[in-house]
Amino acid sequence: MSDLPDRRAFTALTAGFVLGAASDLTAAPDVAPMPRAAPTEAPLDLDYPPPNFQPSWRRPQINRRLVADFVVYAHTDPAMTSRLLDKEPALVNAYMDWGGGDWESGLGGASHMGRRDIVSVLLERGARPDLFCAAMLGMTDTVRAFLTLQPKLIDARGPHGFTLHFHAQVGGRDAEATLEYLQTVKKIELRPVPFLKK
Repeated sequence: MSDLPDRRAFTALTAGFVLGAASDLTAAPDVAPMPRAAPTEAPLDLDYPPPNFQPSWRRPQINRRLVADFVVYAHTDPAMTSRLLDKEPALVNAYMDWGGGDWESGLGGASHMGRRDIVSVLLERGARPDLFCAAMLGMTDTVRAFLTLQPKLIDARGPHGFTLHFHAQVGGRDAEATLEYLQTVKKIELRPVPFLKK
């Protein structure tokens, strides 16, 4: 046990590793990152009759790694988001299942990060806007229309379980009226968002 580093040394080692890895990535963008563990598909117990219609697979699916990378970049990197859209325009509406049905698109990632710049690029390229994006953009009338249509949507969850309130919160000043409206529908405790710019 005495060979283990203390907390301060461990923190320094970890920080050095992270910063070193980050500088390596920026210094050599053509170097492929370490391969990630491949996702596994959940087993299926087919306890229902298969549908009569069987779709034909005329074209290959978009590579899952490309979809995952695009969704990750769409959280924070507008240049790489545009670059990958130029490479494969259909990514604009691609979704990644991060496991257990946690589906996320590039628009979903940009929306819960409050990245209007990336959301704007995605919408210009044909992304399908949704309720969570509308909440982040401060589109109060749109949010109100959805909740009038189906009041239970106030409890809807976006990618990673983020609420409508959260999306309005990361929208900042432009979404203050939307957040106020959502609080009149259902008042919840709003926690600080660590990545929001002060």
